[in-house]
Amino acid sequence: MKIKGANVSVSQAQAELKALYANLSAVILGKQESLFLILVALLARGHVLLEDVPGTGKTMLAKALARSLKGQFRRLQCTPDLMPSDVTGLSVYRSDRHEFQFMPGPVFTDILLADEINRATPRAQSCLLECMEERQVSADGDTRALSNAFFVIATQNPIGFHGTYPLPEAQLDRFLVRIRLGYPSLESEITMLADRAHQQPIEMLQPVMDVDSLSRLQSLATRVTVKPDVLKYIAEIVRTTREHDSVLLGASPRGSLALMRASQCVALLSGKTFVTPDHVKRIAVPVLAHRLSLKNASDSAAAEALVAAVLDQISAPVTAAA
Repeated sequence: MKIKGANVSVSQAQAELKALYANLSAVILGKQESLFLILVALLARGHVLLEDVPGTGKTMLAKALARSLKGQFRRLQCTPDLMPSDVTGLSVYRSDRHEFQFMPGPVFTDILLADEINRATPRAQSCLLECMEERQVSADGDTRALSNAFFVIATQNPIGFHGTYPLPEAQLDRFLVRIRLGYPSLESEITMLADRAHQQPIEMLQPVMDVDSLSRLQSLATRVTVKPDVLKYIAEIVRTTREHDSVLLGASPRGSLALMRASQCVALLSGKTFVTPDHVKRIAVPVLAHRLSLKNASDSAAAEALVAAVLDQISAPVTAAA
């Protein structure tokens, strides 16, 4: 089964993605849906906001992803004194050469872990906007391209933890999905303890693809068919979030595009060449909830419940096979 104009079949792509999923599952136990959403964001060339308490495996996940893709991994520890140049890099004068030399910041990588992003000031957070949206850095009058595989996993402690601040709406809108890993089940935690008694499973991970292979799969995902009735369904969902009585600020047109792209990736991961309403429903909450500002609530659970209610409210089209 092939997608029109593609050089690889859906079954081949699915096999490669299953291998990547298996690698991540060997390190992060019992979090199947969260890992699925990570792959959706990766395929859609989006970015992930991981909202969770410390110690649930967020850093390990980012490292496992980079190792699985044979990609470069960098970590950015966000603190209140973080400066934009700490993120993007800066020019340093070289007395031996009598010239300035640009020293790249941590964004010049394939997989970037922006740890505890909501501990950084808005000024430091905002310098990531251009990097995440345009995959480039403008500094000292020059524009420098980032890796084609540039992928941000930003971690965020729940609001209310000491020293944390809400991310601005423009920053939140740059993340394709917001997910949580959460604490493991009892069985998963016992397995984790046994697996790590003598070594770290990540040390045994082998790459299953490279960044060029990932780019090919990302291009394939954009070719997944989205029929007009499904496009209308996506638009109706997003528009309803803007018109809801409880919503102060609904999802933007960027949210509509994100929902469409994510739905295409869900379809590809499911071995389909076309998007169905069920694909849209599966991804709508993690794609849209963090983009909403509610009038009388600020917690993420309320926004997620509202998106789920919108999905129940709108009739899904009946879509035949492409």
